[in-house]
Amino acid sequence: MDLNAFWGLVETSAAETSGQDERLEWLTAALAVMPPGEVVEFAVRLDEVRRRVDTWEHWQAADLICGGLCSDDGFFYFQAWLVGQGRAVFDAVAADPDALAESPHIRFLASWGGVHAWADEDWPDWEGLDYVAGEALDGDLETELASRGLDLLVSPAPEGEQFDFADPAGIAARLPRLGALFGKVA
Repeated sequence: MDLNAFWGLVETSAAETSGQDERLEWLTAALAVMPPGEVVEFAVRLDEVRRRVDTWEHWQAADLICGGLCSDDGFFYFQAWLVGQGRAVFDAVAADPDALAESPHIRFLASWGGVHAWADEDWPDWEGLDYVAGEALDGDLETELASRGLDLLVSPAPEGEQFDFADPAGIAARLPRLGALFGKVA
C-alpha cells in the first residue's frame, strides 16, 4: 500500500461514515478483505505520517489546544486525530503547526472557552486508529512487523530539547494564530 492508497482509505472512511467509531468499523472492514501485506503496510504508512508531526512544536500546539492537558498518550492520539483530518489538513499542519488555527474543529473547540466544556467526542484525539490494522489482520501484527524488522511508534518520540509549552513568548513566536485563538497571546 502506497501513501496515496493509505490517504484514500482514510479520506473515504470520512466520506462514507459519520463519527470516529463508524470510521473505525469501515476501515477495519476495508482492510480485512485485503491481503495481509497490505494491512501491514497500512500500519507502516500510519507510522510514517505520524512521525511527520512528532515534534515538540506539534506537541506544544496540541497542549495549547487541550488547555495544558496533553500527556504523551494524549499527544499520540492527537497525532492520529490529525491523520483523520485528511491529507490536505495533515500536510498543512505538518508543515506549520500554527495552521491548526484554521481548522474548523479547532475553532469550534476554542469557542467553548475551555476543555471542561467539551463533550468527550469533541476532543481532538483518535486512539482507535492505532488498532485498526491489528484488528483487521488475520494474524499478529506485531509478529508481521518484527518479521520485516520494523518497529512502530507506540508513544511520541520527538527529537531535540523540549521547551516550556506555556511560555507566552514561545507561543507568540511559534504559534501566534493558535495562541491568539486560545487567548494565550494578544
